[in-house]
Amino acid sequence: MEQPAESVWFEQPIEEFVSAAGLRRLTTKQTGALKKLGLQRPIDFLGFHPRRHEDRRQFHSFPSGPSDESVCLHVRVISAKTSFGRKGKFSKIFRARVVPVGEDENSLQTLTLQWFGMPFLNKSILIDSVLIVYGQPTQRGNTLYLNHPEYEIYEEEETGLAGVHVNGIIPIYKLSAGIQQKALRNLTHQILGRFTDEEIDTLAPFPLPQGKMSRSLAVRACHYPDSWETLAQARRFLALEEFTVLQIELMRLKQLRQVVGAEMTEERPAIRRYLWDEFRETLPFTLTGAQERVIAEIVADLEESAPMSRLLQGDVGAGKTMVALASILHVVEEGKDCALLAPTQILAEQHFESFSRYLKPFGLDVRLVTGTRDEEARMPLFDSASENPKLGKIIVGTHAILTRENLFPNGLQLTVIDEQHKFGVKQRQTLVNKGKAVDLLVMTATPIPRTLTLAFYGDLDVSVLDELPPERGKLITGIRSTRQIQDAADFVRRELEKGRQAYVVCPLIEDDEESEIASVKKAYEQWCALLIQYRVTLIHGKMSADEKYQAMEGFRSGSADVLVATSVIEVGVDVPNATVMLILDAHRFGLAQLHQLRGRVGRGRETSFCALMIPPEQKEASARLRILADSRDGFVISEEDLRQRGPGEVLGIRQSGVSDIHFVEYLNDFKLIERARTLAGELLAGERDS
Repeated sequence: MEQPAESVWFEQPIEEFVSAAGLRRLTTKQTGALKKLGLQRPIDFLGFHPRRHEDRRQFHSFPSGPSDESVCLHVRVISAKTSFGRKGKFSKIFRARVVPVGEDENSLQTLTLQWFGMPFLNKSILIDSVLIVYGQPTQRGNTLYLNHPEYEIYEEEETGLAGVHVNGIIPIYKLSAGIQQKALRNLTHQILGRFTDEEIDTLAPFPLPQGKMSRSLAVRACHYPDSWETLAQARRFLALEEFTVLQIELMRLKQLRQVVGAEMTEERPAIRRYLWDEFRETLPFTLTGAQERVIAEIVADLEESAPMSRLLQGDVGAGKTMVALASILHVVEEGKDCALLAPTQILAEQHFESFSRYLKPFGLDVRLVTGTRDEEARMPLFDSASENPKLGKIIVGTHAILTRENLFPNGLQLTVIDEQHKFGVKQRQTLVNKGKAVDLLVMTATPIPRTLTLAFYGDLDVSVLDELPPERGKLITGIRSTRQIQDAADFVRRELEKGRQAYVVCPLIEDDEESEIASVKKAYEQWCALLIQYRVTLIHGKMSADEKYQAMEGFRSGSADVLVATSVIEVGVDVPNATVMLILDAHRFGLAQLHQLRGRVGRGRETSFCALMIPPEQKEASARLRILADSRDGFVISEEDLRQRGPGEVLGIRQSGVSDIHFVEYLNDFKLIERARTLAGELLAGERDS
């Protein structure tokens, strides 16, 4: 078949390109896998970057013991078999015993590769197979293991493919079921070879200033660099391009809201405060100075012609919910509707119940909309404070709000998004688009370092709640050994005898064959036995929505004394009577996440306690977690988490909008982000002038 014209070849469906180029035909499974990876046309491969690289110019020395670092080894299989472990999903274990290439079964250097629940590997990994493997050495007894290592079968003819699979710094790509690493690498290498430098440079979203590196060189070096230094330069070049695209999107959103404000024919009237003033008189506590300041900033925004766009950062327990409620009351008094979007059903239900309880005397219509529950706040029949038709409606819910129609009969005026880092730019814009000139307030209890605020929230004004309510009790944090479970149970029992409640948090739902990390199901059985005279309940992400609701409601009402949970309780759960938080295998969590979990206690007047329980051999983890014992300042903890684990983990890489960021390691580079903002501003100014 004749090769298509160069101007359009990279826009072809990948199957047509492969056929026209005379490349090896793709199977149906491979085509499906490429689609899941977003690789449907040759042009898509320009933005498909390796997740890491392996230096196969010289393999690592064969390990002699366990290590914290992963190793890349060139090995030969001397035995391979499938055995049976415990019952369940991973009962079949495929093990391959290997030695360094060039040595035989008498070698003193041996290593066992093992894969749980993958018995089918016996069809491809055979005795005398030569492999390239990558993994972290662990040891059990006298045997050294690589658990679930990445692997490729090495074939002799690859010695002629220098730099593609071996003999170079080799790219390792994200995979999807249906395509192997080697096949994907081959296809990517062949497609990149078809692009000319001019095509790659021309296809840039905008021209970047080029110094030592052009875009074409950066794209190619990002896959096959000639040195680690060149790879770093290439990734920095492409990170600048990526961040500039993001900044342009944020600036356009801000410009759009300014245009909407300029086009409004009538200025918004001064906000009435009667409903809010009446409501705050009923509160059993006094607002903090920070809450008063932020509410004043929001009210000023609501009186501006341009729609409000504000990010509210507040540490755990700083009172963001009350600020949100104040904002909502100012809007519904004008007869307009409001929406509060939460990332989980548990958090949405908690907001719904607290709003209903607070607002019941004021005749407000509060409704809950989630994927499984649609409810209205139930007002007593013939109550003198029955629903007031002159007031706007309040819709509290999860992502379901984004897809439901006709929820806002009076016109959506205010959108409040809780735990903003769980959502993306496009999702918040979807909700804003449900009305005209909608005001936007996004809130987060995860303090965001300055660089990330610039990178992802540059279109928003920022308010900070930097003061905790004075009536909060003391919170003591300590690092303890996982071998002290009996001591922990005795301590919890003493708190329960005072009428308090406790959380026990685990990193996993199910047992893991590969490790001894605590699972929530096993912990639940253990704590039921340890606290036999008390009621222990369980909650995790795989439970049905109704099961989670019942478990959470039981704990919230006090009918359950101990809640054994995964990190599903990380955000928003407010049970002031809970005074103990035990986090098992705390080294498996990031600092910011641990700070969030710890924030579930210390919400009442009593002294509360958080125990970060780690295995005694985790000495490095103990040093890493020390900052939590020393500080309750979420901004200090978040900055340290950013330094230790990188921005992708701090933000939550799975959130929509962030998962498209490939170069997360540069998100803590303030100069790079500032340069991206400057370039974005110059490019948009050029658009306006042209």
